[in-house]
Amino acid sequence: MFKRIFCALALSASTLQAAEIDTYVGKENVSEVPTKVAVLDIAALDTLAALGVQLAGVPENVYVDYLNDVTAGVPTIGNIFEPDFEAVNALAPDLIVVGGRSSTHMKAMSDMAQTIDMTIWEDTVGRGLDRLEAYGAIFGKESEAEALAEAFTQKLALAKTALDGKGTALVVLTNGPKISAYGAGGRFGWLHEKLGLDEAVKDVEQTTHGEAISFEFIKEANPDILIVVDRLAAIGRPGESAATTLDNPLVAETTAWKHGNVVYLNAADIYISGGGIQSMNRTLDVILSVFAAG
Repeated sequence: MFKRIFCALALSASTLQAAEIDTYVGKENVSEVPTKVAVLDIAALDTLAALGVQLAGVPENVYVDYLNDVTAGVPTIGNIFEPDFEAVNALAPDLIVVGGRSSTHMKAMSDMAQTIDMTIWEDTVGRGLDRLEAYGAIFGKESEAEALAEAFTQKLALAKTALDGKGTALVVLTNGPKISAYGAGGRFGWLHEKLGLDEAVKDVEQTTHGEAISFEFIKEANPDILIVVDRLAAIGRPGESAATTLDNPLVAETTAWKHGNVVYLNAADIYISGGGIQSMNRTLDVILSVFAAG
């Protein structure tokens, strides 16, 4: 009798450990809770860290300072563009997580261990929350994932309320002296779609790198809110800062500039780890610091 009970409990535990998750390339079964995880995607690293998952291998440069503590002392396995295959193999992981820039190496990684592509692309918030749920299922942290999702959803609603009635917005990315604009269907489109921000310009080209624009473009668009991402700051490169680039007489004529509604986001957060649960929360924190609800 005790043997039957033990077997039943063992079977039940095994069933609980199995997780069928959605990845960027389809459904994947993770049969057991991984104990040695190698991560080559910063958004994945962000969310796994938020869930308290211990990592066995991480990229050598994570770009975002809020992850420095959780990666300190963890073996590095190359970078998000070029993994160190020997280091990954020596680590002998039981799960490898790739995404975004590292997703092109999925096939090579799969030869060493189960590999899942957790790229976050078109729907940043939706995909980000999907990844959070998937990691919760993989690591038996469903309740923690639900709590994080609920807290983020509440903050998102708070930010949307804070922006209600504040007018149109233009999202721009600076790269030294160069400027690109992004619309609702672009890389940072969730700032429009999820926060209810009307576009100052409706027909911005929906390309990965945005539409190259001029100071005249910004003046004519005349946004009520100007949201800025500094690419050089995001990737740690020297050069003209976004604040310096935009300190221009034409930009100064916009309603956003005159009213102090220029929002400089933490660039690496949204550019490098976009879709990570911490990244999205931190982006909302910056917006809320400028536009207090109520």
